[in-house]
Amino acid sequence: MPPQTRRTSFPKVVIERDTDSEESSSDEDEIDEEDDVVGEEEVTEPKADEEEGEEEQEKSVTKKKTPITISLKKVCKVCKRTGHEAGFKGATYIDCPMKPCFLCKMPGHTTMTCPHRVATEYGVVPAPRRNTHRSLDYVFQRQLRPHIPKKGQLGVWDFCKVYEKTVYSDIHGCILNNMKLNPRNDGTVYTGSSDGTACCVDLETGISLSLMNLNPNGWQGPSTWRMLYGLDINLDKGVVLVADNFGCLYTVDMRSNNVTGKPILIHKKGSKVVGLHCNPLQPDLLLSCGNDHFARIWDMRQLETGSSLVDLPHKRVVNSAYFSPLTGSKILTTSQDNRIRVWDSIFGSLDSPSREIVHSHDFNRHLTAFRAEWDPKDQSESLVVIGRYISENYNGAALHPIDFIDISTGQLVAEIMDPNITTISPVNKLHPRDDILASGSSRSLFIWRPKEKHEIEKPIDERKIVLCGKAEKKAKRKFGDESDCDSDDDGFTTKGKTVKSKQPYLDSTSTSKSKSKSKSSKKH
Repeated sequence: MPPQTRRTSFPKVVIERDTDSEESSSDEDEIDEEDDVVGEEEVTEPKADEEEGEEEQEKSVTKKKTPITISLKKVCKVCKRTGHEAGFKGATYIDCPMKPCFLCKMPGHTTMTCPHRVATEYGVVPAPRRNTHRSLDYVFQRQLRPHIPKKGQLGVWDFCKVYEKTVYSDIHGCILNNMKLNPRNDGTVYTGSSDGTACCVDLETGISLSLMNLNPNGWQGPSTWRMLYGLDINLDKGVVLVADNFGCLYTVDMRSNNVTGKPILIHKKGSKVVGLHCNPLQPDLLLSCGNDHFARIWDMRQLETGSSLVDLPHKRVVNSAYFSPLTGSKILTTSQDNRIRVWDSIFGSLDSPSREIVHSHDFNRHLTAFRAEWDPKDQSESLVVIGRYISENYNGAALHPIDFIDISTGQLVAEIMDPNITTISPVNKLHPRDDILASGSSRSLFIWRPKEKHEIEKPIDERKIVLCGKAEKKAKRKFGDESDCDSDDDGFTTKGKTVKSKQPYLDSTSTSKSKSKSKSSKKH
């Protein structure tokens, strides 16, 4: 007997869409109807003796079949819900309506309408970047020179001669996280690296002296690998202070270049200590900050675990904490909750900060942490500089400015940017004596300084000259008494008539260097 064909039913496919305009075509509907008809048809009954077991198995499978749902709706990247989209699209951040504001972390409004923004628009598609490297250069750097280390290098530049640089490549074997110049000898720099070593480097000879090595046995796994982050110098004590990613503090004697004492746990065990700063006027005070959401003040004379003088809590990770540079009486911290916190006096109540300034520096990319830095030249100790994360729309380009903020009022004093720099600048340092700012942005260093006096364009004085009495008659005889209603501003007026001057009067202000001369004059 020839075999009989069997027609079985298949699960129905249901497609979910955002709008009714995206419904399936009529042909697809017809196919779905045919599938439904096929599902309703009865299966030809075989002989009871041969296929009775197969029939029971088919019934059990049919009961388990359920419609398959394919969703084509837009899904939010933030809350994972359908019906809306959120997240970064290029340089533009789209808010999730189910979450609080990305900038101030408060509910009730979006980033676009946040009252703490300094601009009404926050970004467009970034401007295109020109690639100045050829493919041959890439092959040469990646394949022909693999022996050159890519991390742990120390570079020295003279910002007036940027092409004359010195790079020391044999100091560390991993990322260099922190470095401090010796205040008594600017030719010596102390460094701390992710390879767990601290070094003293002579910038004249390039010779480095290893001060400590926390990983003498090499890589033994991430649970035991120690990295150095926080670093500072205490000249009065004659020690270099370094901290690791396990919450411990180490002291190194500057004279013997050896570690003294045992490591002290100053932050939560297993948390990274990212910042150390000694008070400039009271060297016994030490300020630390870490990933345990705390900044702490310590007494160097009684450094023990759990003996901090004051604990300053934060809502998220503390990127930096500094005493004020001149008096040391103020504290400035930067936290990942988009807040810059200021304590006006360390001798008063430190239960809560004097001010909290909302600023965009919370990031979700692989960046160096943003840190608000003091201006060491400001006698009022109120000016700080910090890079901005959320981009702003400047003439069609998405730029990330560097902000100067007055922490006494929380106002934005100035912002600097360049249309050719579309990257983020998280690292910024002001010169201790000159009006110079150095910023680090995406493997590049930039030097900012004010324009020179001769570079500033001077306004053009377009005032008219009014002559009276004898001077009026002399002008008539010299230039003629011709009427010109469409005369320029460089003419002069006599009794309602405008006379065009052939030789305009110039004041003491020098003329512009542009092709079109500026015409200005003195008023008699």
